[in-house]
Amino acid sequence: MKKPSAAPVLSVHRAQKRFGAIEALKDVSLEIFKGEVLALLGDNGAGKSTLVKCISGLHALDGGEITIDGKRAALSSPAAARRAGIETVYQDLALFDNLTPAQNFYCGREIAYPSWLPQALRFLDRQTMDREAAAVIERLKVKLPKFDAPVALMSGGQRQAIAVARATVFARKVVILDEPTAALGVRESRKVLDLILQLKAEGNAVILITHNMEQVVELADRAIVLRQGRKVGELKPSRSNQQKLVSMIVGAEA
Repeated sequence: MKKPSAAPVLSVHRAQKRFGAIEALKDVSLEIFKGEVLALLGDNGAGKSTLVKCISGLHALDGGEITIDGKRAALSSPAAARRAGIETVYQDLALFDNLTPAQNFYCGREIAYPSWLPQALRFLDRQTMDREAAAVIERLKVKLPKFDAPVALMSGGQRQAIAVARATVFARKVVILDEPTAALGVRESRKVLDLILQLKAEGNAVILITHNMEQVVELADRAIVLRQGRKVGELKPSRSNQQKLVSMIVGAEA
């Protein structure tokens, strides 16, 4: 399959991960480029979540390596992954219901002043955080009923959009989305899919985990299939090869 001429933003080389006697990842390799949506497919237990958790710093690889812009990355923790420019949006969203979108954006990464004081003695710059979060929401065309309302009062699609938008604030390299439309209705799912297309148009590298093949065909530039911890195939998603992707997932290749 033809790849973009530019160097990949992120590469995984022969990733291996064990949990006791279980081999969760067996020599898995992939790469993703700027402005690309890469779908990561496979049944439950295929290794998708383990791979994403290794990229996100939750698990350490037992073998292989991860490189960012061609340089080996030490993703020893989620904080290290975030510092490297990797943001992950899991199905639970990890939003604080009692906080506003801006407060959720900067929770744990607050902007404070003056910079010469120790962190604990600084004052929160709420105006800057509100202004920058609102600018991101507007740029990504996310419609919210009220920007200063707690997210508990917002719909599932709006909450999902807030979580994705928050990731884009800090994701200098890669945004990982784990089943971003799970449990959403058709209209709210459409809003999230449009947001993913907007991320792609802005040059973000997006790794998308989903079981929805229609979304894969619409959004993804490439699809990689995992089964039983191994990479078993890679295709450009299209209507014509949708069944072939399904066959790879279930292990029924012709």
